[in-house]
Amino acid sequence: GRITLGNYLGALRNWVALQDDYNAIYCVADEHAITVRQDPAALRRQSLELYAQFIACGLDPEKSIIFIQSHVPQHAELAWVLNCYTMFGELSRMTQFKDKSASHADNVNAGLFTYPSLMAADILLYQADLVPVGEDQRQHVEITRNIAQRFNGIYGDVFTMPEAYIPKVAARVMSLSEPEKKMSKSSPNENSFVLVMDKPEAIMRKFKRAITDSEGGIYRSPEKPGVTNLIEIYSAVTGMTPEAVENEFNGKGYGVFKPAVGEAVVEALRPIREETERLLGDKGYLETLYRQGAEKAAALANRTLRKVHKKVGFAPR
Repeated sequence: GRITLGNYLGALRNWVALQDDYNAIYCVADEHAITVRQDPAALRRQSLELYAQFIACGLDPEKSIIFIQSHVPQHAELAWVLNCYTMFGELSRMTQFKDKSASHADNVNAGLFTYPSLMAADILLYQADLVPVGEDQRQHVEITRNIAQRFNGIYGDVFTMPEAYIPKVAARVMSLSEPEKKMSKSSPNENSFVLVMDKPEAIMRKFKRAITDSEGGIYRSPEKPGVTNLIEIYSAVTGMTPEAVENEFNGKGYGVFKPAVGEAVVEALRPIREETERLLGDKGYLETLYRQGAEKAAALANRTLRKVHKKVGFAPR
């Protein structure tokens, strides 16, 4: 439920653009979330907040299908069938399983292990051609293709083979306190990331505290990761080229530049925050949207699931 500036610039903004050219399907992955222990009330609240943020960022329920994963039980049903066509060795090689097992050593559960089968179901249920992902998720699309290929090899042409769609110009936003690392909301340092729902004063404070260097000079360089990150953020939210940003702040100090970046981000995120708050204040309307989204998703998902059940030999319902 907490979208960072990095999530928005690197992914969500591209999703909004994609819905004009593709039949797009987006879901709040609440079933994936419970592979680690969640506070039930917080999970419910954050699922709705995330759904509202999707709409506020520009995803349009008239153009795209937008729903909450647990509202479409076909995801879990297909995931079980796919579990039976996913190899133990494949799952044990997944980088994310190794990372999550290390960080949640007290709760290495079966769901964490078979998470990629559920992700494969999310994709294959809708006969998806393209899956917009970051480079770190490419492995999950590859295992989805392996599972689809195995199933198709046994039963014929059941699943579309999906391709990873990695945009050429996705903004890569780095941490404000450790600019060598990607911005992440899991960081213990609240000043390292900006949330879409942060209040303007919090955003300004975080940018004023952003790590730069002692050298001065506002230009991109591998030796200046903090300044480079701020230039790229300013460029992404204003639409200016990085070169134009360097020219605008040529000869000015960090005391001018950092607040300017903060103000540009505040203005870029303000309409999203305000629209999210408006949607969350109208629970009836929000419920109508996510119910309609789930109905549309289920209609598509059922087609695939009926085909799969027939192929594996289940008696018709």
